[in-house]
Amino acid sequence: MKCALVRADGTTELTERHHTRAERGPAAVVESILDVAEGLTGKARAGGLTPVAVGLAIPGVVDESTGSAVWSANLGFRDVPLRELVTARLGLPAAVGHDVRAGGIAEARLGAGRGTRHVLFVAIGTGIAAAQVIDGSAFAGAHGAAGELGHIVVRPEGPHCGCGRLGCLEAVASAAAVGRRYTALTGIPATAAEVVTRASGGEATAERVWRETIEALADGLAIAQALYDTEVVVLGGGLAEAGADLLDPLGVALRQRLTFQTEPRLLRAALGDEAGCLGAALLALDTLEMT
Repeated sequence: MKCALVRADGTTELTERHHTRAERGPAAVVESILDVAEGLTGKARAGGLTPVAVGLAIPGVVDESTGSAVWSANLGFRDVPLRELVTARLGLPAAVGHDVRAGGIAEARLGAGRGTRHVLFVAIGTGIAAAQVIDGSAFAGAHGAAGELGHIVVRPEGPHCGCGRLGCLEAVASAAAVGRRYTALTGIPATAAEVVTRASGGEATAERVWRETIEALADGLAIAQALYDTEVVVLGGGLAEAGADLLDPLGVALRQRLTFQTEPRLLRAALGDEAGCLGAALLALDTLEMT
């Protein structure tokens, strides 16, 4: 859990990290979230600050209108009324959002997409997901599940995805998939970062894996551009740490795939792994403005 006390201008007063320890079960995780939030509000008051709202960003399917975590595989959440629970514990208004959409909002308002009306934030980590942000607001979809770019099928005969289908983008081109592919070909365990380093050094197998990853990502982004017609694509998550080794060849490959579509600018995320935390705070502040 990445946690922070955040001012209205997006600057942070205090940051903390806590183990989720999801193995204890969803009820214990919820209790930990509440305990951490209560502890942060106490520290704020002890420092002469006044907490005004709480924001939470959760992976999985989120119903932002009710403030519920509908479904989260990693945390075991099923229809958890987080907003209601937080408000009952702390007596503060609360907002609950999807972690990638929250990260997209932060990047669009405070980070790499600042000053741009149309931003597509794509997080490439263990999985792949996207957030379409227009004028600083993210589109959630009719059922809270918009932006699942990782589950576009780009390689129909490709590897199995956790969703049950074959060849989804995240099964081929996520950071986790890069490591798995390299290990399958060489028998040598490696992270995506190590594969990139080896590819840059000229190792043939690493170069092959990285080339295949770039091609799959370009296929996915070409589909995304046809759907979203965005100005800027902001790439975040672990794979974006590759920097120019990702952005340069990906830009070339995407350009080759576009026909009538306008080419978006590709940018590396500016806020790192704090984007979701900052986005949660922005959602909380938005809640205050609507009341």
